[in-house]
Amino acid sequence: MALHTPLVIVKLPAWRRRLLLIAVLLGFAALLGRGVYLQSFHKRFLQEKGDARYSRTLVLPAQRGKITDRYGELLAISSPVESVWANPSDVKITAAQTKKLAELLSFKKDTIDKKLANNTREFVYLKRRVSPELAAEIMQLGIPGVYLQREYKRYYPAGDVTAHLVGFTDIDDKGQEGFELAMNSSLSGKNGSRKVIKDRAGRIIEDLEAVKVPQDGADITLSIDRRIQYLAQRELTKAVEKFKANAGAAVVLDAKTGEVLAMVNVPTYNPNNPINIQGKTRNRAITDIFEPGSTMKTVTVAAALETGKYTPDTMIQTAPGYMSIGPATIHDAHPHGLMSVSEVIQKSSNVGSAKMALSLEPQYLWGVFNLIGFGAKTRIGFPGEVSGKLRGYKTWRPIEQATMSYGHGISVTLLQMARAYTVFANDGELKPVSLLKLKDAPVGTQVFSAKTANEVKSMLELVVLPGGTALRAQVLGYRVAGKTGTTLKLGDHGYEKNKYVGSFVGMAPASNPRLIMAVMIDDPSSGEYYGGTVAAPVFSAVMADALRMLSVPQDAPNNNVVIPSDVEDVKESI
Repeated sequence: MALHTPLVIVKLPAWRRRLLLIAVLLGFAALLGRGVYLQSFHKRFLQEKGDARYSRTLVLPAQRGKITDRYGELLAISSPVESVWANPSDVKITAAQTKKLAELLSFKKDTIDKKLANNTREFVYLKRRVSPELAAEIMQLGIPGVYLQREYKRYYPAGDVTAHLVGFTDIDDKGQEGFELAMNSSLSGKNGSRKVIKDRAGRIIEDLEAVKVPQDGADITLSIDRRIQYLAQRELTKAVEKFKANAGAAVVLDAKTGEVLAMVNVPTYNPNNPINIQGKTRNRAITDIFEPGSTMKTVTVAAALETGKYTPDTMIQTAPGYMSIGPATIHDAHPHGLMSVSEVIQKSSNVGSAKMALSLEPQYLWGVFNLIGFGAKTRIGFPGEVSGKLRGYKTWRPIEQATMSYGHGISVTLLQMARAYTVFANDGELKPVSLLKLKDAPVGTQVFSAKTANEVKSMLELVVLPGGTALRAQVLGYRVAGKTGTTLKLGDHGYEKNKYVGSFVGMAPASNPRLIMAVMIDDPSSGEYYGGTVAAPVFSAVMADALRMLSVPQDAPNNNVVIPSDVEDVKESI
């Protein structure tokens, strides 16, 4: 009876059967097309996803190169540490393990939960640079998906003494300051790699390919003598504190090779913990410029002697102690009347220096300044070095030519000033400077004749004797040659009232110079600001210990150092 019901005998329309057949065929075609697409055009992506399930490429970190002083004393070294990381998608962790892991890492439990919450990530650091002992405790927890990665942490044995030279690295071991930055590519080396198969528990089952061995970074040997660096830092810090100065810098050069044996700055910072270092990372000896003042007179006098118009005994009338050039007036601290060229240096006469400069052609004087290195970088290879300021001679007015002769209207770095004095220590030859240890003494540039250079050096010896401006630069047992400088500090809107820069540049032993030292004290506010008072004592203290440390023979074993309090200081002209 059911076969004869109306519902059973109704026939379905033919188009519905065809539509269903077409839909099924289209579905099969789509699946087939997707399969072809994935296998042909997206094959690499699928293989990578598949490999990610079981294969890993482990980074084998390269060890950063060491930085040492000229005798191999360590200034920067890398120590191995471990970093804890996880693959959140693989992590299987209990509440008790989470609590213990948080305790070991000094985290809150919520912090661990947040780091592991994103299962789509395959790598997340839990903590960087933990000790090997702590890393071992963490791995003993046996948490699947938690791993260790070998890294290196930088350590600086000399601390703040060499901070401005060596610099420091960030948490990724990339150089941020100093030589760590300047030579980052050489120090870093190249990481290696190892591709392996791991199981779900993170155990290595098989190596897939040959290990790529890491290439450690190159070691760098600086020209610095760590002992002299320490002496210079100690004495400069004392001076800055004593005279309540804003800052200070000092440079010690090997007079024969131009190698930098010490370069220090105050204030400084601790590169092992570089926090709150804003304004303290500047290597002022290279990055800051200042008007050198009377230390420039030696170059002016040497230029004048070289022309043959003057000799050390040529007399120059400086009375009445000042001279006018247009609306401007140049002054001496004390009127001296008729003076020899040697006395112009000894007593630091602005008038005498200006008269000699004005007798020279501007182009010639500019050429001497340029040849001796002013207005150009020393090319020492240190980040942030500036060139100073030396304007073209065609723009000079007579008053500017006069003031530049005694260090006003020209700006230099302390390193430039120290290098300039290598001329007087090497028979007129200007030595290039280097912060890297050299195998051989470099060939320099002949700026003055040996006769001129030695005549000026003899004048500089008078500066540290009674009647000169630098009695406090004397060193027991050694002859010293040098020059003081005192200038008003140059600000953004001209000279700053009652703010000074005191400096001294000298060499010892004067008979055959071994060391050259330049010192700059920025804005001493204790009431004393002359270069002979604030900077020269730093030179004396460092030089006394350094010369004996280097076993440099005395050239004046019977000399008696004049106590400055027993003799009235000669105040130089500003």
